[in-house]
Amino acid sequence: MSVKLGVPSKGRLMEKTFDWFGQLGITLTRTGSDREYAGAVDGISGVSLVLLSAGEVPRELAAGRLHFGVTGTDLVQEKLPLWEQQVEPLAELGFGHADLVLAVPKAWVDVDTLDDLDAVATAFRAAHGMRLRIATKYHRLVREHLRHAGVADYALVDSQGATEGTVANETAEMIADITSSGETLRANHLKVLEDAPILRSQATLWRSRVAEVSDADRTVAAALIAQLTD
Repeated sequence: MSVKLGVPSKGRLMEKTFDWFGQLGITLTRTGSDREYAGAVDGISGVSLVLLSAGEVPRELAAGRLHFGVTGTDLVQEKLPLWEQQVEPLAELGFGHADLVLAVPKAWVDVDTLDDLDAVATAFRAAHGMRLRIATKYHRLVREHLRHAGVADYALVDSQGATEGTVANETAEMIADITSSGETLRANHLKVLEDAPILRSQATLWRSRVAEVSDADRTVAAALIAQLTD
């Protein structure tokens, strides 16, 4: 058995993760073809590399099939209901920054804050006989955020494709989505509410709290943590 490290399998997130580990003396390499998610680790013994999508990392950490993994804060907190009991953040990696925000049509000139949204949602239901629809892929985080803010008259609808397009397509009245620059939101005639974001996310190294480890694995894991966090 070896200590399993899961990292994103493609794109800039994979490249930046490889760079981050490389700067700390651990070389991660993707092996095989683009269709094969195999990898190798040099610079520390006893660690094997697992390449998978960023969205799969939280589930594999929580199931104990990974000992360590790199993925976004947003994915961990959305996919794992009691994430603090299942995983532990070890290091923020300084890239993959994005905010989970609420955005409404620019035409809603009187809606700039959550208090404004609460009033509009109540009025919308009274006028239309249905709840205001919010398109999102982040149901758990959005629901908790709105509950804390006291907003009740809404319905979450799942966005399978591009969330920011749902308002123009008339499948939702507003959205909750991840954004790094806000350009896509502006291009779709949406504006972000002025309140603090639902969540500020970035790529983070996590440790599974539930993965089984042998004495040998525990020694390897301690050495890996020391090398990456000192």
